[in-house]
Amino acid sequence: MFIAKTDRWYLERVIPLIAGIFTLGSLGLGILVSPYWFILTGIVGLNQIILSMTGFCPMTVFLDKLGCKSRITG
Repeated sequence: MFIAKTDRWYLERVIPLIAGIFTLGSLGLGILVSPYWFILTGIVGLNQIILSMTGFCPMTVFLDKLGCKSRITG
């Protein structure tokens, strides 16, 4: 079993957190407000697939500029 270190909020922990927040938030908004919010759920899922296949995630660029560092490099 793999258990991630929880001593700091490294990039590797923040990315799944943000993806989960966006997914659950857009799911809730899609049910309560408008089904068009499900498009955001699809975009988040597509971004996770792209990340797993290419290693590139636009959110990592944004978070790096905010000062969130990777556990591997920093």
